[in-house]
Amino acid sequence: MLTAKENMREVVKGGNPDRLVNQYEALQLLFYPYMMHSGSSCAKGEMNKVDVWGITRSFPENVPGAFPVHTPEKKVVKDIETWRDVVHAPKMTFPQEEWDAFKAMYDAVDGTKAYKCMFYAPGLFEMSHYLCSMEDALEYYMTDPDEMKDMIKLITDFELELAADVCKNLKPDALLHHDDWGSSINSFMRPAMFEDFFVEPYQQIYKYYHEHGVEVIVHHSDSYAANLVPAMIDMGIDVWQGCVESNNTPELIQKYGDKICFMGNIDNKAVDFNGWTDENCRTHTAEIIQACGDKHFIPCITQGGPGSVYPGVYMSIADFIDEYNAEHYGLDIEEIRNARLPHQILF
Repeated sequence: MLTAKENMREVVKGGNPDRLVNQYEALQLLFYPYMMHSGSSCAKGEMNKVDVWGITRSFPENVPGAFPVHTPEKKVVKDIETWRDVVHAPKMTFPQEEWDAFKAMYDAVDGTKAYKCMFYAPGLFEMSHYLCSMEDALEYYMTDPDEMKDMIKLITDFELELAADVCKNLKPDALLHHDDWGSSINSFMRPAMFEDFFVEPYQQIYKYYHEHGVEVIVHHSDSYAANLVPAMIDMGIDVWQGCVESNNTPELIQKYGDKICFMGNIDNKAVDFNGWTDENCRTHTAEIIQACGDKHFIPCITQGGPGSVYPGVYMSIADFIDEYNAEHYGLDIEEIRNARLPHQILF
């Protein structure tokens, strides 16, 4: 039987997997010194925390995660014409002992069972609206495209500098990169506009990772983005994580499955709510697997990491997928569980 990592590789590359990949089982999410110093991590209940970019975040109770605060006085970019005066990429110099401490974490992962997967958030589009506010950023993309492209270049250059340091010091073999590109019903930009701003910068970032030891690029966008899949393929994305049900994922698998893998389709709103039940998780997951099949698809909660808003939901889904794999592929459930690292619950 294949290990979880080997099995995910077969799914992503269109080979011969011996079972469904169970959500994030093959991705051991790992971090790096910048995350210790960025101030971007915000604990539940923490309010008005300012990061190294000047972005203010709050994480109220009973919401899925932290999000920027854009009251007038807290916006970083108050006028796009003067963004250069207020947006400055942080310095990326860290002592070697910090890199060595994180390297020990990477080395401790059994690389036969899981990818050593760097976690990065937020991405280029999200950074633009974190700095400006969502409303202002979308307006600026239309009224001041050159200024926005210049800002995106600054953020891209920062990401590339970070990528160089991480690949040199830590050597991940997978990347989970966040950047939400739509609501549940449509992308935030029409495809041509999106491609104009983001395809080339992401090609630079993802090409760098691919050329420096990263085998699998997983891009998270838990949104409607079916109209952006050709752009994702051009960017070099291997796996789109977060494809919500409104995308008609079975149709996308048929159309693009030989070029990109789809990971998700178990919408949080369908399973992850106050009063959730194990029965509902199992029933809904079974329906999704039946609809999407086992080619070019990884059943997964659409949330951008292993876990759920309400504790227990993620593991309810995971337990069902293990049972499904044992029954439908003639495998021993304990061997399935031994072929991976323990499920990593981060959220």
